[in-house]
Amino acid sequence: MTERHPPLSDPKAMRALAHPARLSMLNHLAVVGTATATELAEIVGVSPSAASYHMRMLEKYGFAADAPARSDGRERVWKHLSTGITLSHEPGEPGETRAARDLLVDAIWNDAELEARRALAQVEQTPEEWRKATVFARGTLIVTAEELRGLTEEIEKLVEPYLAKHRHGEARPEGARVAEAQYRLFPRAERRTPGLPTEDHDARVAGDEA
Repeated sequence: MTERHPPLSDPKAMRALAHPARLSMLNHLAVVGTATATELAEIVGVSPSAASYHMRMLEKYGFAADAPARSDGRERVWKHLSTGITLSHEPGEPGETRAARDLLVDAIWNDAELEARRALAQVEQTPEEWRKATVFARGTLIVTAEELRGLTEEIEKLVEPYLAKHRHGEARPEGARVAEAQYRLFPRAERRTPGLPTEDHDARVAGDEA
């Protein structure tokens, strides 16, 4: 089962991670294992000096670290250090913590949305075997809180063996490519019922259209 990590609670660490370029660089490191700032700069479209700065910030808050130097030893090599991020929502938490957490959640969701949209935009060019294996789905559940927690644990157990961190080098099967799992399990918030429009409202709309 996927290890549960203590919730990230440092607002400065959350804000540091919420930068789009930093999220992209960490995601790339999770796939390739190690990379230099120059290689990461090319991936995310920033200068090597900017990439170095971003990686030092990620190192400062424990998200990245030095990897073994390469044979030429001319440039610092980085690796993804964090094995997972957990965010909690606690009643009465300081406003600074709540704002930083919301900023990070937005950044993570935006990054995930971009990945999904890129995949949809290229679906016609995707080989048939991969098109058939691709799923974009949404379902409405009726569950208890215990069932929802259990479902989360079951999904994590299914996904865990296929995570990129377990499949570097020789552990990567022949023909494998980078894929992404996105899932959100949450109780729906109560929706405000708008009610039916009045006849006066309908008449005003008709008058506006005339």
